[in-house]
Amino acid sequence: MSEHKTGQMIQAPSALRLKVGGGRLGAIDPAAIAKAEAALKSLSGNFAQWLNDEISKLEAARQTVRAEGISHENMESLYLRAHDLKGLGATYGFPLITRIAGLLCRLIDDKAKRPEAPMGLVDAHIDAIKAAARDDIKTEDHPVGKMLVQELESRIREHGA
Repeated sequence: MSEHKTGQMIQAPSALRLKVGGGRLGAIDPAAIAKAEAALKSLSGNFAQWLNDEISKLEAARQTVRAEGISHENMESLYLRAHDLKGLGATYGFPLITRIAGLLCRLIDDKAKRPEAPMGLVDAHIDAIKAAARDDIKTEDHPVGKMLVQELESRIREHGA
């Protein structure tokens, strides 16, 4: 005995579409887009410095963990610095750094398991990020970038993260 159920699909309006011009492609001002792209391009000269600043913050968080030991606060700071790089790496022209920082976040994502994270593997991620920036390795298309990601992913799987 099967019951035949009927239903009705209700299509919710897209708030995003309304915000960008109600779905009309002509509603987005091409001049505004060009202006935004020009502003971003003018800032791109600062990207290298900003990336290095973020990497320095990550390194400082690692040094705090080394000096003071693994604590909730220290590991949270390390996680937040890695998470920032996960979000900013590609913006600064280094999708490889975004990928590696994302792997590090995956390794130390669970607050309860952070104290169990092998610091050698944490160090490997941070060193890989620093090497990518130093040697201008931007993507996984680079043979070293590809090898770094594959090795780090393998080690994370072994750890069970």
